[in-house]
Amino acid sequence: MELLLLGATGAVGREVLDMALADPSVSRITAPTRRALLPHDKLHNPVLDFDKGLPDADWWHADALVSCLGTTIRKAGDRAAFRRVDHDLILMCAHRAKTQETPVMVLNSSVGANPRSRNFYLRTKGEIEKSLQKLAFERLVLVRPSLIDAQRDEPRLAEQVSLLASRLMRPLTPARYRPVTARHIADCLLRATRGDAGVSVIESEKIRSAGA
Repeated sequence: MELLLLGATGAVGREVLDMALADPSVSRITAPTRRALLPHDKLHNPVLDFDKGLPDADWWHADALVSCLGTTIRKAGDRAAFRRVDHDLILMCAHRAKTQETPVMVLNSSVGANPRSRNFYLRTKGEIEKSLQKLAFERLVLVRPSLIDAQRDEPRLAEQVSLLASRLMRPLTPARYRPVTARHIADCLLRATRGDAGVSVIESEKIRSAGA
């Protein structure tokens, strides 16, 4: 399988990349990033300035596209900048892949994603899910993890506090809202590239079993 990976420098994306590089069934990974990744025989790493647009290139064609792209409002600077990454950039990349006849897309979304949510973050996640469905990939899988339990390059205080509280309250927390590790999510995303045609959703409580 040839894999196209977006967001390879993030917590989940790094796990997907490591797993894909170690997987003998994956022959090639194309991972466009803003900064260069460590070289590997199976890795093609176009270094792009996404703010200047996307190149026309044959590497947009793959057997499957996995998107782990995402930021935070704090890191992006404001809501508009956040949406440009978590909706617009994902959609533009997906459109390029679709026009190059990539048949499968798997999106790392979020628990509670809903285009009609009052919460801006969840509404944006829901809107990108809806936008991707309109592209009509042969297979589209929307993976909706809860809070991601991972080591971050940049500490996120609110996330760390939430993770600590979630661990303490785990026995009382519904399965859907318990933290899930970046590695479990990555395993699920990769396995989701294979399967029947159509649109499917993997909610957070199913991520471990989907990636088992």
